Amino acid sequence: MGRGKIVIERIDNSTSRQVTFSKRRKGLIKKAKELAILCDAEVGLVIFSSTGKLYEYASTSMKSTIERYNTCKDENQQINSESEAKFWQREAEFLRQQLQNLHENHRQVMGEQLYGLSVRNLQDLENQLEMSLQGIRMKKEQILRDEIQELNRKGSLIYQENLELCKKVYGTAHTVAPGRNAFVPLPYGMHAGGHPQELVQLQLSQPEQEACETSGSATK
Repeated sequence: MGRGKIVIERIDNSTSRQVTFSKRRKGLIKKAKELAILCDAEVGLVIFSSTGKLYEYASTSMKSTIERYNTCKDENQQINSESEAKFWQREAEFLRQQLQNLHENHRQVMGEQLYGLSVRNLQDLENQLEMSLQGIRMKKEQILRDEIQELNRKGSLIYQENLELCKKVYGTAHTVAPGRNAFVPLPYGMHAGGHPQELVQLQLSQPEQEACETSGSATK
């Protein structure tokens, strides 16, 4: 059976940690030597233990390896900086061209700078404008329909409120004797035919007329 996988995490026990450090340090230095010999590579290895002790290995000279590392690092940073600058220059040129194209399209849509356009280009521009106008009309009609529905809803609520108000004011006991010239108010939004299409404002009968009629009946 093969060996089980070891969890890579800090070893809490100091003795076990020191033993593991010693074994793996020796193995790492051995691998560095093999890499330098087999592949003819310049290898520099620096290890600091947890107690601050230094261990190092260099296939040639540690000083020359570090100097070579610093030189290559500076060159790579310079190359990366130049590459990044060229990249942003290309991006800026691309965005500048896009902005110019947008300005030209806007002027053409506004009917300006149409010279140089062929009949096919003018037809395409006309079709584009027609599609835009169609979309604007559809949006306008939708907004108007929504407003009409909202007004109808509010009118229906007002009509229901007026019906309730009439019931509260007059009720079922409110009657008018035959022959009397009295006005019976209709609910808001109703005319004499009973259709809620013509708006009729609520009106109340005159109290002076009712007082006169009551006095005349008492005299008789």
